[in-house]
Amino acid sequence: MRCFISVDLEDRDFVERVGRVQRDLLGICGGLKLVEPQNLHITLRFLGEIDERMAYGVCEAIGGIEFNPFEVELRGLGAFPKDGYANVIWIGIRGGRRELEEVSGKIESRLRGLGIPPDERGFSPHLTIARVKSPGCRAKFKEFLSGSKELEFGRVLVESIRLKRSELSSEGPTYYTLCEARAK
Repeated sequence: MRCFISVDLEDRDFVERVGRVQRDLLGICGGLKLVEPQNLHITLRFLGEIDERMAYGVCEAIGGIEFNPFEVELRGLGAFPKDGYANVIWIGIRGGRRELEEVSGKIESRLRGLGIPPDERGFSPHLTIARVKSPGCRAKFKEFLSGSKELEFGRVLVESIRLKRSELSSEGPTYYTLCEARAK
């Protein structure tokens, strides 16, 4: 199973604000694959392919993580690897960043206990909203992104983390929740 641990962002008003920006991006260049509204999430840890037994162990591990509910403030657009050459377009995390990093650190510690090596790339809190599929589009987003550094998306309450299974298809990924750890 292809799996990851995430904070799902399901607030309806927030999802609508993201949808408006996604439509603006499509207006600039249509060569995008937008993240579906039901798939909006902050990845805390990508695990890749794991078996059912390991998924059970991950569920037990994250179930023991203690954290209080907190808010994340989502603001500003950016791109990986850089704004002038976008492969992935994301929304930045301002408020709640420290709390996300703390939860991510607790996850890493528990995963090491399962024999899963640390993520060499480290944790970079962001919300992916689109992937650029057409090479001709990459440079077209530069001006829009540079003018959107302070675009406000609001605050979202984080009350749980989830282990998700991802099934890939030609239409895009479908995510299934395998387990959830709720804030204390």
